[in-house]
Amino acid sequence: MKLQRKNRRALALGALAVSGALALTACGSDDTGTSNGGDATATANSAIDCGDAKGQLLADGSSAQKNAIDAWVKQFTAACSTVQINYKGGGSGAGITAFTQGTVGFAGSDSALDSEEVTASKKVCESGQGIDLPMVGGPVAVGYNVPGVDSLVLDASTIAKIFDSKITNWNDAAIAKLNPDAKLPDLKIQAFHRSDESGTTDNFTKYLAAAAPNDWKYEPGKAWAAKGGQSAPQSSGVAQQVKQTSGAISYMELSYAKDAIKAVSIDTGASAPVEATTDNASKAIAAAKRVGTGSDYALELDYATKAEGAYPITLVTYEIVCDKGNNAETLPATKAFLTYIASEEGQKILAENDYAPMPEEIITEVRKTIASLS
Repeated sequence: MKLQRKNRRALALGALAVSGALALTACGSDDTGTSNGGDATATANSAIDCGDAKGQLLADGSSAQKNAIDAWVKQFTAACSTVQINYKGGGSGAGITAFTQGTVGFAGSDSALDSEEVTASKKVCESGQGIDLPMVGGPVAVGYNVPGVDSLVLDASTIAKIFDSKITNWNDAAIAKLNPDAKLPDLKIQAFHRSDESGTTDNFTKYLAAAAPNDWKYEPGKAWAAKGGQSAPQSSGVAQQVKQTSGAISYMELSYAKDAIKAVSIDTGASAPVEATTDNASKAIAAAKRVGTGSDYALELDYATKAEGAYPITLVTYEIVCDKGNNAETLPATKAFLTYIASEEGQKILAENDYAPMPEEIITEVRKTIASLS
């Protein structure tokens, strides 16, 4: 959408004027109430420099990182009482759209900007463009609800066939072969996917395409392409469906796979199946290849990895901002918040909330880029 400079200014001022009803405690539809933000408020606050930050900072995007954002905002706003942050968490697609329309200070996305999105960002970023700053890592858990099955191993081929409606019952021979000791019930599989455009879907389908190319013929992307199955919006939506539906299976960021949801271990071809843990996700992220240039730090993950202990269905959530030409009204708050979440103290909060911190060599470069934002 093409915006004239005057319209951009109006949008930005409108965003700043949003009423206090949109304050943090009421924002977003993906708040699971599980984020603890840590108990070390004073310690975390020591890493926060509020600078000239003030007013309301609007943001939208990845629901996968919503629990992390909530924990960060709790700490940040305790130190910087002059700032209100409203992160909607409407999904990666919604976040990128809001960013390219100039209505948010930053966006979150589990997929890096593509070439068309970069081009669109140049209409909003005066003299610059949108860039990807990797900030949050984590495994995409394959959560399931099968009565009597406390442990489950699947491989890429079997997962692909389940989500393509080629395997429809939990006692299927392919599942039984991978789980010889499990008492698999004669129960219909209820596969759920995201109804909204989602970076989590993008990462999940990239894994299927890379690790099971003979069984997954669909082009990876934010929108679900396979036929069949059921859908629900955002990470909290699919998680809720798995919790309440016997026989259900879906994919979600690990912090949502709690309580009644168990996570599949993945047979990657390594010596043992790999569990969905933050440590195992970090092993995969550390091996990622940087494909972004200049200030952009987009990463390429190896979804077909067979490395010992490396969990293959892993996502990186990027915070998306302009390298130059950020809105002057929200830039101080944006830089202060991003500086904090990229700090050592900010990254420590991730592990407390079932996310994986960025490897040191990556986050060090991200910190330099944040300092240079203008």
